[in-house]
Amino acid sequence: MNTRDPYEKTFPAVPAATRGRGFAHTWWGHAWLRALEDSALDGTQVKQGRRYARSGAVGAVSVRPGGLTAVVRDPDGTAHRTDVLIQEFTEAEWDRLLDLAAAEAGHIAALLDREVPPELAEDAAAAGVELLPGIGDLDPRCDCGEWDHCPHTAALCYQVARLLDQDPFVLLLLRGRGEREVVAELAERSAAEADAASEAGADADARQTPADEGIPAAEVFAAGALLPALPPLPELPPVPGQPPTLDTETGAEPELDVDAVGFLAQAAAAEARRRLAEALAPGHADRAPAAPLTLSEDAVRLTAEAGDFRVRSRLAAATGRSRAELELAVRAWGFGAAPGLAALEDDRTPDRSELSRARAALAAAWADEEAPVLRRVRARWTQEGTGRQLRLGRDGRWWPFRREGGQWVPSGPSAADPGSALEADPAP
Repeated sequence: MNTRDPYEKTFPAVPAATRGRGFAHTWWGHAWLRALEDSALDGTQVKQGRRYARSGAVGAVSVRPGGLTAVVRDPDGTAHRTDVLIQEFTEAEWDRLLDLAAAEAGHIAALLDREVPPELAEDAAAAGVELLPGIGDLDPRCDCGEWDHCPHTAALCYQVARLLDQDPFVLLLLRGRGEREVVAELAERSAAEADAASEAGADADARQTPADEGIPAAEVFAAGALLPALPPLPELPPVPGQPPTLDTETGAEPELDVDAVGFLAQAAAAEARRRLAEALAPGHADRAPAAPLTLSEDAVRLTAEAGDFRVRSRLAAATGRSRAELELAVRAWGFGAAPGLAALEDDRTPDRSELSRARAALAAAWADEEAPVLRRVRARWTQEGTGRQLRLGRDGRWWPFRREGGQWVPSGPSAADPGSALEADPAP
């Protein structure tokens, strides 16, 4: 780091990189590269710059408010002074950005953890502060004589994408303020908001009638020693319990399906045992409770357990599905329960933050030369020329599908990485 100027940082040169994954792995690193790739008039120059960056041609990078500087060498060793300029924020823009960041404790924690929350960037953009550069925001300057992006400025931008991945405060420095100043400002604003909230709470308490002071903690602990010990946890039965038989001397009501009632009783016993097993498992208290199933989801769960044709037919009719549709839903349930069913039946459009994270995951999953051609429609990415498709679940996981009999069917469990999900299911 350059100690003469707290608003300038110098990062050492990075050695040549082996061919493989892309330069950026975070969503904000990819946004930086999109600003370069979407702005350059000559894509050939950008590709050549990417090769320069991979070969280690970029020297030490100096980062300061409003610009980047580095020496970039041609393959023959010729050195070029290369700069990329970016607009600094005004004082008013900094005020809006810092107010937004300080308003959410999660934003501050994420920045200190070297992450940029997508929500912060979106809220800032809505307030007129574009944290990330867009088309035309990266202004190239190079002594090679090119007026647009040349291989040298492109190589510098690719190198800086690596730096941004590791430390998003590099982006804030380019916008005009160093890390120490930003952190100090956030702490000051956060403390001011906390004081204001505390004063408001005190005023509200003063307007209320005095509350019961409660019981001293020492008395509570002393009384606890007199209470009997809690009983031991129940043991998990080896198999679900058997419901009582419904064979009686009294005939069943005409509208009562005895076989269906027996199946529901057995399914309830199996579900009770499963829930007890979860409750007795280590760490159960630390896990968030699962969302309750909808009637449609529970019908698919029951169908997956039902062997009787009549029961399955009744469940299909009750959910408004055909037998074929219900069988497909059962297949999805087998791969991932309710999230797997949602991947099959949801036809949604992801919001901006979801799409940003999805693009970053897709770009990081394959090397530039190995990436498959994927065409997106809403939350579904179809690989051209194959019968394979990826679907993005609401939990951020990727579900593989394949084309069978003129329809898309689930073909495996989900994965956090889109490359793993797609490659786990070979092309049909």
